[in-house]
Amino acid sequence: MWILYAFASSIFAGLTAILSKIGIKNTDSNLATAIRTTVVLAFSCLMVFIVGSQNQITDISTKTMSFLILSGLATGGSWLCYFKALQLGNVNKVTPIDKSSTVLTMILATIFLGEKLTAIKAICIALIGIGTYMMIEKKDIEENKNEKNSWLFYAILSAVFASLTSILGKVGIEGIESNLGTSIRTVVVLIMAWVIVFATKKQSQIHSIDTKSWIYLILSGFATGGSWLCYYKALQEGPASVVVPIDKLSILVTIGFSYIILKEKLNKKSAIGLILIVIGTLLLLV
Repeated sequence: MWILYAFASSIFAGLTAILSKIGIKNTDSNLATAIRTTVVLAFSCLMVFIVGSQNQITDISTKTMSFLILSGLATGGSWLCYFKALQLGNVNKVTPIDKSSTVLTMILATIFLGEKLTAIKAICIALIGIGTYMMIEKKDIEENKNEKNSWLFYAILSAVFASLTSILGKVGIEGIESNLGTSIRTVVVLIMAWVIVFATKKQSQIHSIDTKSWIYLILSGFATGGSWLCYYKALQEGPASVVVPIDKLSILVTIGFSYIILKEKLNKKSAIGLILIVIGTLLLLV
């Protein structure tokens, strides 16, 4: 079942990127993140009450709570960087870099979680790494070195924080119902997001958000909530070094929708890179 949850997570995550890209087009990325996180929290809390795990909150150990909070902080950092990168850059370029967190996650899972690094996993890491590199064109790095190219910096930071999120989250949800764990992490992300909004004095812009942006931001929040609930359920039952790469197959959903909705196309080199990423990810299921 954890494999099914992981694949469901990837589908919802792929939808999240496209819905968010449209939603933040005319909205400050930090404010958009805060709004989306509010929706995610409402969604995750609803799931907690549906499964009846709210009474378990008093039984959470200090260690578990600490790792959940750290995971939430890492998630907040990843989200803020990812949606800033999406606002500045092309979806087909930002997404592969963000998904490259798979490689770092597998390495960290080996070091800190004791998950065995087999020969097949090493090959998968190489395929995913090479594929990601191929999807980032050299000209994307060299041109527009000032403001527009800052998407690359934010995308890399997003990947680093995302890998830390997976490792910390894996430890944090041991011995706790996954929906409750997701809600606690979301509270941390929500506080972090709104603190940044008020620190940058962007809260006044909430009145200028148009109806279309509101709709897509809310839909993005629901997609994110679905992705998180499935992801942490899979992470609780399966190995992080396999769950995370399956979740990152959301890149197929994202690029497919970016082609249909945003009219963003892949060149031949990027397409080959995408194929390598997919092959590397599917090999992990072996």
